[in-house]
Amino acid sequence: MGGNLSEILEDEWYLVRHSGETPEIALHSALYYLTRAKDGPRATLNKEQFDMLREAAVERFLEIVLRDLQHANCCTKTYRGLRRSIINYRRFCTFCERQKMDPGGVRRQAADALQVFLTTEHAEVSSGKRPSIINCSHRELKVFAAELGVDLINKFAGIAAYCLSAD
Repeated sequence: MGGNLSEILEDEWYLVRHSGETPEIALHSALYYLTRAKDGPRATLNKEQFDMLREAAVERFLEIVLRDLQHANCCTKTYRGLRRSIINYRRFCTFCERQKMDPGGVRRQAADALQVFLTTEHAEVSSGKRPSIINCSHRELKVFAAELGVDLINKFAGIAAYCLSAD
């Protein structure tokens, strides 16, 4: 069963890692299948195996948070906009609370990506290249920036004009 379990575990890792918009659900499905499902291996996972699956969920969360903070993605069919990044980041934080994990690594990468996004957004919109793609209110953006530790007020003072509403 050991060799077979490692193959099954690898398959479940893949499903979690490439789970679309629901990495936490995919993780729980994988854990259920591996440990309790009648048609599963009913294995007892060690910490390393459990952490491998959980890290796959973290990697997927990072990917979907960053996807919508990349200007290069704005014309693709996978792009959902800044508002979706905010939602996914908060879902990730809730996941971290449940898993008793530190969200710091993803938070730092999201903060860096948000700053690049806002810098690019300001440059492109202010030059008349295109209209703003920010699809959230200024209030939502301020709260998100604060959650990430991004100084929106001093670094991006005029960004409110690009938001859906200045509220």
